[in-house]
Amino acid sequence: MSEYTVRPARSADILGIHTLLEPLVERRILLGKDLAVLYGAVQEFVVAEIDGELIGCGALHVMWEDLGEVRTLIVRDDWLHHGVGRALIQGLEERAIALGLRRLFCLTFEVEFFTRHGFAPIGEQVVDPDVYSQLLRSPDEGVAEFLDLAHVKPNTLGNTRMLKNL
Repeated sequence: MSEYTVRPARSADILGIHTLLEPLVERRILLGKDLAVLYGAVQEFVVAEIDGELIGCGALHVMWEDLGEVRTLIVRDDWLHHGVGRALIQGLEERAIALGLRRLFCLTFEVEFFTRHGFAPIGEQVVDPDVYSQLLRSPDEGVAEFLDLAHVKPNTLGNTRMLKNL
């Protein structure tokens, strides 16, 4: 197999990211995202590609001063177990460190994968009450999932909330 590269996403990658996302949305593994939302978040994404074709992606969303979330981590089925997920996580962690983040959150069914990469399941509240009250004001569903709010419970059933200290 040829070598793949991991790089920051460009706006021209959004349709490819959407194509990677759709099968997982259909299987109810990930929530769907409108193209407008993906274009608006292009700067959060890194992609893995080979010969100009996307084989994986992941996003880093800043939630608070020291806290980010790994979102939309996808590796195409035919590229699973080739180190693509590990390379994407490494790229996102490098971005997180460059931004001054000290912790990364994820909400996932892939507990074993994230555990291998230093994440651990978390309990109810992992931020102090002042930060919690500020985060409650966020309209972002990912923040609501991090806070484990009741209105997002149907979206998170079966998922594990995990955290990694960088």
